[in-house]
Amino acid sequence: MMKVNLTQRIWFSFIALVVLVGLTIIIIYPISIKGTLTDETYRIIEQEQARMANPFSEHFSLPQSEMDFIERREAERSVGHVFLLDGEQRGEPVPPDNVLKEMVTNAGNQERERERYELTYNEATLFYVITRIESDGEEAYQISFMWDTYRDLMVNRLWERLIYLLLITSVLSLLPAIWLKRYLRHPFRVLGDHFEQIAKRNWKEPFRWEGDEDFQKLSDQFEKMRQNLIRYDRSQKTFIQHASHELKTPIMVVKTYAQSVKDGILPKDDLEQTMNVIIDETDRMDKRVKDMLYFTKLDTMQKDTINLEEIMFGSLAFQIEERFRMQREDITFVIQGADVKLKADPEHLQVLLENLVENAMRYAIDTVWMMAEPTAENEVLIRVKNNGDPISEEDLPSLFAPFRKGNKGQFGLGLAIVKRIAELHHGDAQIVNLEDGVEFQITLPKS
Repeated sequence: MMKVNLTQRIWFSFIALVVLVGLTIIIIYPISIKGTLTDETYRIIEQEQARMANPFSEHFSLPQSEMDFIERREAERSVGHVFLLDGEQRGEPVPPDNVLKEMVTNAGNQERERERYELTYNEATLFYVITRIESDGEEAYQISFMWDTYRDLMVNRLWERLIYLLLITSVLSLLPAIWLKRYLRHPFRVLGDHFEQIAKRNWKEPFRWEGDEDFQKLSDQFEKMRQNLIRYDRSQKTFIQHASHELKTPIMVVKTYAQSVKDGILPKDDLEQTMNVIIDETDRMDKRVKDMLYFTKLDTMQKDTINLEEIMFGSLAFQIEERFRMQREDITFVIQGADVKLKADPEHLQVLLENLVENAMRYAIDTVWMMAEPTAENEVLIRVKNNGDPISEEDLPSLFAPFRKGNKGQFGLGLAIVKRIAELHHGDAQIVNLEDGVEFQITLPKS
């Protein structure tokens, strides 16, 4: 397929339009003009016939211009007149005899006062009008005729004028075509400049096009894309900064302890305790890296790519209880709604509950609740509650933000992962302060 730019498209469209108009005129003009000029020929014949019979009739009018005078003179010269009175011919001769014979026959057979006729002779057309008149009380006929020479002359004149008009129109159309080319290219050029800046990662300059509805809509979409890129770039920078900060401390601890052991100095009481610190920091670093990778994976997933399966809430809740019970033996787990069913991705839902329970255990006094119940809106409400201290009202809106740490300084990706998993399931996540603790509420569609 031939590649063309916008300018070539405009010129091709303009040329195609001119050619289409020209072809339409060439095809339709002969068909439509033939009948029109035939009627005009008969009108001229009848007008000259009436003027000859009565020079001061309503058909008589002074020429309004030189062109009118010329056209009337040519019409008078083109129209011939023959009178039939008592079977005798008077007036201008009509060659040849068979033409006059046909006229006489038609006059004798004519029932109305005036009739139009035409005949062909030697590939030429003769138009004539027969009018019944009275002369000295006797019936007579006035036959006025015109050959198609005058009609052809009119057609040629119209063709000449039409060709001149098409040429002038085509030339004059170049001006709006040039203007249209610049007018259409301008917003694309401006938009292209902005895209070039975006390609160079320079998206600080806003873009807004006003005036044209379509280009304004395009500029709004571009501006929305620019804002998303700015937010994405900012979040990526923030993510890298926080990630490097969170990994810096455990790496420094591991490096310091390892160097000390190498130098024969034990930071702790013995080698076992010293190595336990290194292992703990390594595990903490491993968990943070996994959380960052998992959060990045969730951030790139779409809502239609998760694996939905029917899950019994209790099947996950009891597994999580078994896993976390040994971490704090002083905490009691309460599970309610174990038989509630919902459709969700098992892996993601398990990670969601693990993060909520881990967060609840961190602040709970002695009890953690895991509850599920269906709602009237065909949804399932999952609640994870602890009986710890309430959260500050100022901190509530930002707890689901990435790298947002609680008052105990834990790594701030767990709740952000919870929020993202809920959104992937077309659900929502909220935090509510209760009289006896804090409750995380996750709303998921039942199916």
